[in-house]
Amino acid sequence: MNDEHKIIQQVYAAKEDVQAADALIRAYLPFIKAETAKFLKRPPVEGHDDELSIAMMAFHEAIGGYSRARGAFLKYAALLIKSRLIDYNRRERRHSHVVSLDTPAGETDTTLGETLADEKNHQEETAERDATRREILELTRQMEEFGVSLSDVADNCPRQQRTLNACRRVLRYAQETPQLLEELLQTKRLPMAQLTAGSGVERKTLERHRKYLVALLLIYTNGYEIIRGHLKQVMKNLSADTPGYQNQGKEW
Repeated sequence: MNDEHKIIQQVYAAKEDVQAADALIRAYLPFIKAETAKFLKRPPVEGHDDELSIAMMAFHEAIGGYSRARGAFLKYAALLIKSRLIDYNRRERRHSHVVSLDTPAGETDTTLGETLADEKNHQEETAERDATRREILELTRQMEEFGVSLSDVADNCPRQQRTLNACRRVLRYAQETPQLLEELLQTKRLPMAQLTAGSGVERKTLERHRKYLVALLLIYTNGYEIIRGHLKQVMKNLSADTPGYQNQGKEW
C-alpha cells in the first residue's frame, strides 16, 4: 500500500471517528506547522501564534471535506490551510487598530489611518499574490498530467453563450457524480461517454473544448478557492454586461 493510499484510508476513517481525527492531526502536526511557517515566513510558536491553531482547524476541516475526487489529500489540506490563514489575517488586520486613525503619522499631513491602510493593503495584496501564484503553479502542474497548459485553456475557452451553458451543465453533472471525477483523476482522461449521457451535451462539443473542461473540472474539485473566486467574479461581471447572461454568475 503506497503512502497516499494509506493517508486516504486514514482520512476516511477520521471522518467517522473523532479520536481517529485527533490522532491524524497529531500525526501530521509537523506538516501543519510547516504550512503555517510558509505563511508566517518563520516557524510558528505553540501557545503563542494563533495561526497554528487556525491551521490545525483547517486541517480538521480538510478531513471532513475531503473526497478522492479532490486529488491528493495533503495538497488539498495545504490549500485549505493557506486559505483559512489568509482569511484570519484579513480579519485580524481589520480589528487590530486601537489608536485613533486620525492621529498624524509624522511630519506630513498623512494620518495614521491612511498610513495603516496603505500598509495593510500592501501586505494583503502581497499575501494574495503569493497565494494566487501558488494555486496557479499547482494547477499548472496538475494540468500538465493531462497534457494541458494554461495557454491551451485560453485558446480552448468557449466564445458563445450556448457553448458556455453546455460547459456549465457538464460541470454540474460532474460535481454531482463523484465517481466520475475519481475516474478523471485516475485515468487523466475525460470520460466522454459518461459526460455526454449525464449532461446531455453533445460529444463533439466536449471534444472541441476538452482542454477547457479539464481545467474547469480540476479547478472545481481540488480546493483552488482563489481561482474559483476569480472565475465566479468574471462570470458575475459577464452576466451584468452581456444580454442573456442574467444570473449565470451564481451557477459557476
